[in-house]
Amino acid sequence: MLNTSVSAASEWAGVVGPEYVIVDPSELRAAETATFATSHRVPAIVRPANRAEVQECLRIANRSGTPVYPVSSGKNWGYGSRVPPSDGCVLLDLGRMNRIVDFSEEMAYVTLEPGVTQAQLYAFLEARGSRLWMDSTGASPHCSLIGNTMERGFGHTPYGDHFDHVCGLEVVLPDGDVVETGFARFASAQAAPLYRWGLGPALDGLFSQSNFGIVTRMTLWLMPAPEYFQAYYFRTPSDSGLAGLIDALRPLRMDGTIRSASHIANDYKVLSALEQYPWRETAGRTPLRGPVLDQLRRKLKIGAWNGSGALYGTRGQVKEARRLLKRNLKGKASALEFLDDRKLEFASRFAPLYERISGWNLTRMLAVLKPVYGLMKGIPTDHPLFSTYWRKRTVPPESMDPDRDRCGLIWCSPMAPNDGFHAQHITALATGLVLGHGFEPAISLTAITERTLACIISLTYDRDVPGEDQRAMACYHDLLETLARDGYYSYRLSIGSMSSMSQPGSYSALLQRLKQTVDPNGVLAPARYVPESAGKAAWR
Repeated sequence: MLNTSVSAASEWAGVVGPEYVIVDPSELRAAETATFATSHRVPAIVRPANRAEVQECLRIANRSGTPVYPVSSGKNWGYGSRVPPSDGCVLLDLGRMNRIVDFSEEMAYVTLEPGVTQAQLYAFLEARGSRLWMDSTGASPHCSLIGNTMERGFGHTPYGDHFDHVCGLEVVLPDGDVVETGFARFASAQAAPLYRWGLGPALDGLFSQSNFGIVTRMTLWLMPAPEYFQAYYFRTPSDSGLAGLIDALRPLRMDGTIRSASHIANDYKVLSALEQYPWRETAGRTPLRGPVLDQLRRKLKIGAWNGSGALYGTRGQVKEARRLLKRNLKGKASALEFLDDRKLEFASRFAPLYERISGWNLTRMLAVLKPVYGLMKGIPTDHPLFSTYWRKRTVPPESMDPDRDRCGLIWCSPMAPNDGFHAQHITALATGLVLGHGFEPAISLTAITERTLACIISLTYDRDVPGEDQRAMACYHDLLETLARDGYYSYRLSIGSMSSMSQPGSYSALLQRLKQTVDPNGVLAPARYVPESAGKAAWR
């Protein structure tokens, strides 16, 4: 660290303990590493253990003019990992704040801190024999629940829209003051963990995808386990069949027949979940396309588009939902398959026989089906991390870490109406552009709500190949600009694009005024979503 920062480091050490102020060069280099090229320096890592320490850390940051960047687990892979969007920020690592502070089985909620991971909450519920399910993303089990929620991430169950199922945020403002949202601002409010709006203006949204405060506590609503659960899978052999699938599923999502965030993935997405790049079959050429891709599709029985979702309710409700799903997908999807716990156990034990009966290559597909099936029941898994090693020439290690292993991954996340025309248009646009840049367009579409689709475009590559970082980032920015011209804007951005996607006007001006008010010294996460113009600090 620079000599002029010694006093701030000394003060932080006095608050959190000297062992929790990290300046070891190897640890700092790891913190500066993402799944794409980054150049921003991290001069130190500070690890507070509770809200009071976070408050004091921010007060020190203000006195010293030192910018800080909070992370929960730091596994924001594809968007920037732990790397700040501005140079010279000290990481405020909240991983030690991992307490579950309140839980109600009857009212189906849990209140937790930012260091609580998906795996920790799942283990907590299992240990109590709870009849409540959490919603899990396809990211690592060791990802933070608050971190994903504040980025407005999504999962797989009827509670898949994460920010829509939380309330009662405890937030440390940049000057060290604390606010609580909703009814939580009133002492002993009985409905604080149950009713998100409270009284007067609702502030919760100000703290998602922003740099207006650090969320140190949050109440998360849990889903009562249904009487019966059944997953469904389907595919269509033609790229042109996507529009029909979307238009067939939308009415069922709109009327509540389908309650979960159903997913549809293209062949590249499914293939990358099953195996690594076929270097031998392609003689080392990229991108994958043509006869080799067609051969892999046939061998693994992968469609051009492949869907999954789940039905939840009583046995009678699921039976009726299954009937309606079959009716709506007739002639639009092939190989519509339903799985429940009993059927999945049978398939696992008698995969060859089941394959002959169903036509599905379950020997290979079960490796993907089981984790996805579990995600639809709120069970975390690290299996989706396998796909980040798609173009690596070495087998993924047992303990996967895309940052450490120099896996290239950039996610582009445009939103579109839940409509067949838009789904076909946005995916065709992305497919042609990504292939043109020399990468495989691994694409998934998720009906997060009744009316919207999140289109996740994965750019997966090998960072050890010279020039790939630059080509992938050029592809990403081309995607952002091209999609925006057609009206498709991303719901979430990487650290390298937060400033480029800012639009001038009254909205940005209001954000800047709010930032100037709550953070006049600009010490909290400069350049994170809110355009920089006021109070930018620098490490000194």
